[in-house]
Amino acid sequence: MKRFAATAAIALIAASAAFAQDTATTAATTADQAAAPATDATTSDAAPAADATTSDATATDAAPADAAPADTATADAATSDNPALTDTAADHNDGIRNFTAEDIPTFAIAADGTVDWPTFSGFRRYHAECHVCHGPDGEGSSYAPALKKSVMRLDYYDFVGIVAGGKQEVGQAQNQVMPAFGSNPNVMCYIDDIYTYLRARGTDAVPRGRPAKKETKTDAYDAAEASCMGF
Repeated sequence: MKRFAATAAIALIAASAAFAQDTATTAATTADQAAAPATDATTSDAAPAADATTSDATATDAAPADAAPADTATADAATSDNPALTDTAADHNDGIRNFTAEDIPTFAIAADGTVDWPTFSGFRRYHAECHVCHGPDGEGSSYAPALKKSVMRLDYYDFVGIVAGGKQEVGQAQNQVMPAFGSNPNVMCYIDDIYTYLRARGTDAVPRGRPAKKETKTDAYDAAEASCMGF
């Protein structure tokens, strides 16, 4: 219950630092692209240039047109050994949601396909607040990247910071702006739910569409939700 109520505060604190870091990374990337030699126009097999939100593979001049923005890609080589990114196994539960051994929110799915309540809640909240830009089921769109991939590359706290503080991607290959949701309780009170749902999608633990089976909402979750939303 304490974690549920503290989520928005954590997000707002992390937002400015994460947003500043992302802006600096974008500026550096743009400068490198500007300094790079132009691609030979006669090369017949040159691939089209690089795609928001998150909200989401390092953009290059050979990336496909719907590739995710560089800032949300955070080089796989640099993050692949980070257990917080690769570990999705539920290690403990605080009465509200499941967590990994690194105390990062995660999903839990029973053998019969029953999804834990927070992950089911994440499905609902994602499709209420995020899918217009990022596409159904976290699959991405021509306007914004696939968040189911972004959450497999972004640190949890960076993800929360970006959602809370927003971000801007301006470069040769894209010009995208994600608004800040830090003051929107319909997002921030459910940010952990959205994150776990997207991680479940990113690992294909949950298929596309509405989960067919879900756990019952616990009294502890209900109380934490009411506290955060001010019911």
